[in-house]
Formats: sequence, structure tokens, C-alpha cells
Amino acid sequence: AGTGPAGSEPGGSGPGGESALWRMRTTVRDAPGSLAVLCAALADRRIDILSLQTHPLTEGTVDEFLLRAPGELSAAELAEVVTTAGGARTWTERADAHDLVDAPTRVLGLAARTALDAAELPLALRQLLGRCTIRSLPAPADDGAGARAAAAVPPEGALEDTVLRLRAPEGGVISVERPHLPFTPAEFARARALVELDARLGPRVPRGRDVLTLPEGSDITVRRADTRDVPAAKAMHERCSARTLGMRYHGPVGDADRYLNHLLSPRFGRTLAVQTASGRIVGLGHLLWDGDETEVALLVEDGWQRRGIGGELLARLVAMAADAGCESVYAITQASNTGMVAAMRGLSLPLDYQIEEGTL
Repeated sequence: AGTGPAGSEPGGSGPGGESALWRMRTTVRDAPGSLAVLCAALADRRIDILSLQTHPLTEGTVDEFLLRAPGELSAAELAEVVTTAGGARTWTERADAHDLVDAPTRVLGLAARTALDAAELPLALRQLLGRCTIRSLPAPADDGAGARAAAAVPPEGALEDTVLRLRAPEGGVISVERPHLPFTPAEFARARALVELDARLGPRVPRGRDVLTLPEGSDITVRRADTRDVPAAKAMHERCSARTLGMRYHGPVGDADRYLNHLLSPRFGRTLAVQTASGRIVGLGHLLWDGDETEVALLVEDGWQRRGIGGELLARLVAMAADAGCESVYAITQASNTGMVAAMRGLSLPLDYQIEEGTL
């Protein structure tokens, strides 16, 4: 029997015999009475079964439980109870109150979030499938390695033990990896349904926008942006000085079309645009999903710098990250970029500085 990822085991017994919530999966034989034996063994240890989902396999059945157990029961002891009762390949991790929502309600909620915002798809997949790493391989522009990787995934997707791969609606591949727990066919079907929903709905971002007045009196609008804003974003880049672009991209800037299509794609994160009353974009803020981490990046046109736009964008991006359940965000810039440092400090959040050869 195994346990979940490091750090998932509770830290000992709770005071006064407090209970603890657990998520558990185990494989039982596909034979009458197998599940009953397991349930009886859990009951003998005063463990309540709050919910149960079954994932039929070719041989046996994966049963997924939400359990309330005595606080003093450890992950190892819980796994031992299950193994003795006939469970195999047992996996456990601590749960929380969010797991008390039944599966159909949770899936419908994730579908609704995905329908409203294309950038929600990676987050919805992570919440649907638990602790996992999601990567997006963009649609290849040629017949190189990227094209071969995309061609290797059939239209219906591929399930390979702890990795599932799905064709992305815009052409690339979405890869989901969960090394501690193999995916079941039922989970694969749910993930594929979310991706198909995203594909049917097409490009979309929330329509909300905020009009703000800067200290000197100018009105600006902050709104979500996507790849439909690439022409306006490219025009802003062309108005920026080489120094401003160098601060943002840490070197010479080549073909803007190539990286702007990636940066503004909702598949890789969320983008906020700042535009003037005439509709011209003068600032961009990106929240980028980087595997298990989250990066923030800012670019403000030279003539609009030092007016509070960067701080406004950063605060909104960090709020988005918190809403998405991210524990931290990071930014990569040059140590001489005092504007970015000031904006980060203005968040009044704990900061960790790492400097290497002038990169902060």
C-alpha cells in the first residue's frame, strides 16, 4: 500500500478525538461481497464513508472514498486496514471541506466556469483530477517535433496510466500527468468532455471591464484580453523603447507575433489589457500557468509608466491567482527594474528575492 504525495499525511492526532477527512482510492476484486468486506473493516475502525464513486476496470474496480476517520488514525494505519480487507494499490491523502461537494455538483460547477472563461480549462482539469501537472503544447507552425507530438495523439485522446493527453481545441496538445495515481477511464472521459465543451464554445473571455481614473486625471479601462488583441498588442510593442522591451523580455525582441500569440492565449494563462479612452492598448499584464507554478509579467508603454498602471495590473493578477487557488506567484526581471520591485513591494505580501547575474 502507498500513500499520497509527501506532506499529505496529517500531523498526528487531534485534541479531544477530533476527526479528519480523507480521500482514498483502492482497487478491489470484481466479485460479490468484496466491497462489503471493505466497508465492514472501515466501520470496525469507526470510519464513516461520506461518499463513494466506482471506476470499473477490465480487472477489478477502483473505489474512491471520502472518509471521516478518528483524528489519531494515520495514513499508514488507514492503508493497512484497507489492505487487510482485500484492497490493493491503495492511495490516500487528506481532504478538506471542499471535497464534501458531491461529484456531479462539482463537475457541473467546473463546466460552468469553463463555459464562461476559456482560461479556466487548465484550472478546471486540475480541480477535476486532483493534484496533477498540466502542460499545453502549442499548435506547431511546421512539421518538426511539435507536429510529430501532436500527430501522436488520436482525435479521441490517449490514456497512458498516469498520463492523459488530449487534442487542444486550438490545435496543440493538453498533457495531464499525475505520477502518484493512475487515471481511470471514467476520469479520462470526464476530462475529454470538458475539453470538448471548450472546443464547442470557441474563443471567449469575460466581458467585464473597469474604468479607472489615474492620479493625474486620465481615464483608463482594464479588461481581459486574448489572441484577438494581438494586433493592438503588437502595435504597443512597436511604440515601446528598446530599454522597456529589454526589461520585459531580458534581451533583444524578435518577431512579436510569435510570442504574443502564446502570451495572449487563454490556454496558457490570463491577460489583462489597459486601454485609453480611444481604445489604444498601453499596458499588458500576464498571469501564466507554468506547470505547477504561476508567473506574473508586466509591460507598460513608456509614456504611461510611473502612473500606477503596473501596480494596478499586478494587484489584479495576484488576486486572480489567489482566486485560482495558487499558493504563490513569481516574476523574473532585472535587478535594475525598480518599477517592478516597487510594484511587488506594494502588494504587502511576503517576498522572496533571488538574484543571479543581475536577474531578479
